[in-house]
Amino acid sequence: MELFDPFRLVLHDRLLDLRSRVRIMGILNVTPDSFSDGGLYLDPDAALRRTEEMLQEGADIIDVGGESSRPRGRFYGAGSQPVSAQEELRRVLPVIEAIRRRFPEAIISVDTYKAPVARAALEAGAHLVNDISGGSFDPDMLPTVAAFGAPIVLMHLVGSPGAIVQEATYIDVVAEVKAALARAARRAEEAGIRYCVLDPGFGFGKRPADNLRLVRDLGQLRSLGRPILIGVSRKSTLGLVLGGKPPLERLYASLAATAVAVLEGASIIRTHDVRPTVELVRTLEAISHPEKFETEPA
Repeated sequence: MELFDPFRLVLHDRLLDLRSRVRIMGILNVTPDSFSDGGLYLDPDAALRRTEEMLQEGADIIDVGGESSRPRGRFYGAGSQPVSAQEELRRVLPVIEAIRRRFPEAIISVDTYKAPVARAALEAGAHLVNDISGGSFDPDMLPTVAAFGAPIVLMHLVGSPGAIVQEATYIDVVAEVKAALARAARRAEEAGIRYCVLDPGFGFGKRPADNLRLVRDLGQLRSLGRPILIGVSRKSTLGLVLGGKPPLERLYASLAATAVAVLEGASIIRTHDVRPTVELVRTLEAISHPEKFETEPA
């Protein structure tokens, strides 16, 4: 009998091995109000072109989201506004169905905290669910994902849809986030979900210093025994580090934070900028395993 390995995710038609290399999740926001790329990919044809581009650049997973989770606070003002499950489905389903038809090799994640959206997306061919609430906003989410035998990404945040606070207060942010993620993983397991990935929620209910500490000490989450996903791409904390640069000018900061996260043991990197992130991660992996290049010409 084969032993269970939480780092080898069994999807409904394939295996995603997180031990062989770090995987790249490309962000596809089909929303009008996401903080960095809102409105760019609302049209399904535009979404397909972006999907093709990300796959060619080396994305392993395409993360399709139909509702912005932009937090309220000093960087983004009032924050995003919640949308109904019906509106979210209207945005994401045509895109997921089109990706499945055009790019059957693609692994698709649906970024949602609503069980009806997760159910319809999984029925349409999505492989996993990325839930910013850690399975806590909708009581039907965990049973729904379990019924499909799908993996789930469980993220840590503070707040509720439309009012996610940007700056909560922690005594020890790493320890508190770790404990919360352990509880979320336990709830998922009790619901019957076999494969879950944990996300510390960089930028969701943390002060800038807390976000930076989470990246620096990400390795402390590895003792939870689950793969770690992190999304630092273009986040406001990095803009602050750079003296107030806007989202599209935060690439190098995003790559620096990504490098630390990979060295600390992250298994999946969620990003807007696929090609630079792929090249960074592959170079880090090559430096970690130079023996793979012993026979290559100089």
